[in-house]
Parts: sequence; structure tokens; C-alpha cells
Amino acid sequence: MLGINYIKFDSMNYVIHYQKGKINKEGRGLSFFYFSPNSSIVSIPIQSNDFQFVFNETTKDYQEVTLQGQITYKIDNPKQLAETLDFTVNKKGQYVKNDYEKIQQRIINEAQTASSSILQRLSLKEALRQLEEIETEIFKNVQQSKTVKMLGLEVLSVNVLGVTPNPEMARALEAQTRESLQKEADQAIYERRNFAVEQERIIKESELNTEIAVEEKQKQIVEKKMETDVVKQTNEEKLKEMEMTSSISLEEQKKELIDIQVTNEKKEADVKEYVLNANLKPYKELDWKTLMAISNNGNDPSNNIALAFRELAENADKIGNLNISPELLNAIIKTKK
Repeated sequence: MLGINYIKFDSMNYVIHYQKGKINKEGRGLSFFYFSPNSSIVSIPIQSNDFQFVFNETTKDYQEVTLQGQITYKIDNPKQLAETLDFTVNKKGQYVKNDYEKIQQRIINEAQTASSSILQRLSLKEALRQLEEIETEIFKNVQQSKTVKMLGLEVLSVNVLGVTPNPEMARALEAQTRESLQKEADQAIYERRNFAVEQERIIKESELNTEIAVEEKQKQIVEKKMETDVVKQTNEEKLKEMEMTSSISLEEQKKELIDIQVTNEKKEADVKEYVLNANLKPYKELDWKTLMAISNNGNDPSNNIALAFRELAENADKIGNLNISPELLNAIIKTKK
């Protein structure tokens, strides 16, 4: 009514109200009445935005690859962007022009320039393996580009989702990788078998060493047993020698004892002989008749009769006739009894 309108914006929009070509008010999330014939309203979204990109590039070895990724950005300086692009809205809050899409396109251009520069320095295999390095360099180049700074933008992140070769090269790489993996598998099998053979050799060598050690121990046991037998035999011989020495010593002592006994007995016999000779010496010169007379049996009539008969026998050649009556003999025998 009469050109006066009311408009309201949320907090994620930076609003600039121009009136007669000059800034009347500005800020986030404004709501106000304005006179439309002499007013112009700019609304710049300041929330972060994401968009996908897909680039077809060529590597150093002339291989075509497809680079896929995502860029996240936000408008850091709305007034600077408002001076570069047109974000004017009508009374319904709709953009009069579609300059918002220019932001993404300019960022994409910077990102593509950076990715092209990077990939042309890398081979296909390097490009497939160095995603993190590619991502870091694209982010750094885009963030420092003059276009981004001129628009008052801030690039929050660059994510490289993948680098993909063309189907034919992908199959070739798959075959090469498959062959390489097969070769690694064969090498692993060879190493495993070689390891098994080596382990078996070590086990056999250990068994042989064990047998050698056992044989050596048995040899030591036999040698020790022989030494023990020799020592035992030596000890037995020594014992026998000691026994023989002891027996010889004992026999010598016995011999000495016997010699002493013989000497003593001889001396004793000599003493007895001397005593006997001394006792018999007085009778040595005496006649036996005298000895008979002085003996204890000298007074025995039978002895005297026997002596008389002996003298008669000795002097038989001197006697002519001798008559001995039986009565006399009987009397003599009876007297003896």
C-alpha cells in the first residue's frame, strides 16, 4: 500500500538495505518496513555450503583420469561479495538474478586449475595412491586464490573422494595388480615352503645333535664306568697287596715268634740238660748196683732176689749147677704180691 512493504529475514542471511543508493541498515536476520520505489535490499546467505565436483584430467604419463570430490565454503565478507555479485531480492525475498551459482562455478574453476596442475606432475599410479597430497594441494591453492579472496569467501575444506582411470586402464591395472598379487602369493607360498623345509632341517639337525649328545653322554658314562672299574680294580689290588703284606708281616711275626719259641725251648732244654747233668753228675761214676742199693727200692726183697738172679746169670759160666725149686719161686712171687 502506497509502496510501503515489510520484509523479514532469518539469522543465516546478512541483509543490506540500500535507500537512494546508500546503506540505510545492515545486519543478520533483519526485519523492517521499507519504501520500495527508492529501496534496494540485498540478502547474502552466510551459512556453509557444499557442492560436488568431477574433473577429467590427464596425468604425466598421458593417462585420462576422473577426479571426484567435494568443496565446503562459506561467505566470510558479505559486503565484499555484495559489491562483486548481485544478491538483490524482491519484496517476496526471491533473488532477482541467479548470481549465487557463479560462486560455485568460480570456486570450481580454481579447484580444476589446481587439480590439473597437480595431476600433470604425477603418473597414473602416483595419482591413484596420493589422494591426500592432491587434496591438500587443491585446498591450499583454492584457499589462496585471488578470486576467492576477491569474493570474500572462505574455503573450509576440500575432500578428494577418488581418482578413477578409464575402464580399459582400470582393467589393465587390475590385471597387473592381480598378477602382482598372484606373484606375491606364489612368493609367499615359496617362502612358506622354504620356511617349512628350513624348519624341518633345523628339527632334524636338532635331533641329530640330540643323538650326538646322547651318544657323547653314553660314551662319557662308559668311560666313567671304566674309570670306576679301574679304580675299583686298583683298590681291590691294593687291598689284596695290603692283605698279602699283612699276611707276610703276620707270617714273619709268627716265624719270629716260632724262632723265639724254639730258642726259648732250646734254652729251656739246655737249662734242663744242665740241671739234669748237674743232678746226675754225682751218680755218673757210681756202679749200678750201688745205685740200686741206694734207691728207694733197694730195701725191696724181690729186687734183691732179682739182682741176685741177675748176678747168677752173669756168672753162669762160673757156676756148675744151680737148683731153684718151685717152692722158692712161688714164695718169691707171693712175697712180691
